[in-house]
Amino acid sequence: MAKVKFISDFDDGENKKRKTEKKESVFNLFLRLSAGAKIFVLSAFSLLLLAILTFAFISYSDTFKNPDNARPLSEEQLLEFNSTLDSLYPSQRKSILKELPYSVTKANLDVWAGAAILIDASNGCVLFEKNADEIIPPASIAKLFVMYIVFKDAAEGKISLDDVVPLPERSWAINMPKDASLMFLGQGQVVTLRELLKGLAVASGNDAAIAVADYISGSTKAFVQRMNEECAALGLTHTHFVEPSGYDEHNLTTARELAAFCCEYIRRFPQSVEEFHSAPSIKYPMEKNLPSWLKSKGDSTAIYQRNTNPLLGVMEGCDGIKTGFIYESRYNLALTAKRNGVRYISVTMMGTGIGSKQGNAGRVHDGTEMMEWAFQSFADFDPKAELPEYYAIPALGSKNTNGKFVKLVPAWKNAVTVPHISGSTALDDAKSVKAIVNMPRFIYGGVKMGETYGQIQYKLGDSVLETVPLVADRTYEKAGIFGRMIGALVSWRF
Repeated sequence: MAKVKFISDFDDGENKKRKTEKKESVFNLFLRLSAGAKIFVLSAFSLLLLAILTFAFISYSDTFKNPDNARPLSEEQLLEFNSTLDSLYPSQRKSILKELPYSVTKANLDVWAGAAILIDASNGCVLFEKNADEIIPPASIAKLFVMYIVFKDAAEGKISLDDVVPLPERSWAINMPKDASLMFLGQGQVVTLRELLKGLAVASGNDAAIAVADYISGSTKAFVQRMNEECAALGLTHTHFVEPSGYDEHNLTTARELAAFCCEYIRRFPQSVEEFHSAPSIKYPMEKNLPSWLKSKGDSTAIYQRNTNPLLGVMEGCDGIKTGFIYESRYNLALTAKRNGVRYISVTMMGTGIGSKQGNAGRVHDGTEMMEWAFQSFADFDPKAELPEYYAIPALGSKNTNGKFVKLVPAWKNAVTVPHISGSTALDDAKSVKAIVNMPRFIYGGVKMGETYGQIQYKLGDSVLETVPLVADRTYEKAGIFGRMIGALVSWRF
């Protein structure tokens, strides 16, 4: 073993000696070259080094031209970003209702009701209003708030719409006021939460409201407190309830706040319209609902009731939503209709008329007046369907750039309400909207989350409908002097 090691050490020494001699011979060879040859060698070496550096620079700078390098935010970063935008743009992002972003001539509509409002459901823009802030009892429109709470709890997994609901004695039809709207609940009946919701939506059953309230919260009092808490969470400062059915005149709201609520209700729970509010009628109780001692009667005891909404099945696209009547507020109607993907919501309160026939005639007149005008005068342009979710641009001269890009995101992504100006129809005008995107080729020397670095202008012809800021979705600190120099060099390629 010692002999092998000796030979190995000897070989290593010889190799090192030869390499050193080789380097010296190369250097001596260079020294023996003529001046012209030396210049040629140095030039060739310089060109080779320059080519290598150029290739490395191009390869590096090319990484700033591939938007796929824009990495997504973490869940924590995304929450911070959205919170920042909410604080910077509260009216556009957090308010349910808002004014149109452009000026229009006030509509001169023939609305009979004492208070009214009309909104675009896609973005909450107010298109028409009349005494919309007058405080008025909602009557049975209050039942929408009951349904909202049920859908919310069901979405959170606290309850199921197929739960069988015990019927407290107070909810039996025989114990309701004589002039109350009823689903006709009774002792011993077997009824699901889903059936009670249909009784609320179609027949406007006060008995159903009591049954649901007790099931959800254990008592009517506790449920009413929940209703008021939900109103506060939605920012409905003039809406207050003392009982869930709407029968009491001390329940209070405004047309504006009812419209805001309906907008949020349909947006969050579209199934409420699809399954319940658009149902033309209800028959209850069926044989399956009857107590054991009445099963022999079969379906013969079922009471047929048509949906209380007089425009359902009459107005094109109408699929909801709820009527209400007490003497203190007269004939109320929260109405919605959808055509060609565009949905509007109107609320009328203090409707005219003596008796249900005249009251419904007023509801039909006012609802038709506002809805037909809305569909003729406006349509929607949806940026989410037409534009990319974000624009990735290089962040040069920044450190910790997490993928070398920053995403510029629209500060809000609501649909744009497009006025009927030049096309043959409002829908034609909506199809003619152009989105003009203005943004820099790159951002240099640091980026600040929420800062505006560009904008999107939505234009119809020469008219600017809305301008939306493009904001950075993350923060990058400014790089040091070397990083900024590299960033400045890279910027020449843009």
